[in-house]
Amino acid sequence: MPDPKVATVEGTVTEAEPGLTFRVSLAGSDQKVLAHLAGRMRLHRIRVLPGDRVLVELSPDGRRGRIVRRL
Repeated sequence: MPDPKVATVEGTVTEAEPGLTFRVSLAGSDQKVLAHLAGRMRLHRIRVLPGDRVLVELSPDGRRGRIVRRL
């Protein structure tokens, strides 16, 4: 069951950083967030590269996120 406090937004990966973290530019705004891969994506070894469209679950403060799906 999805958590009602978590907002899910679409974005584009702009750069890859060490430790499976990525800078993601959110769609519809010029905001960028720092996001890490969700556990299920790590488990199934889904690759995420700069330029990929992804779904990001944002934290309540909106500065960090978790990549939950590659589109």
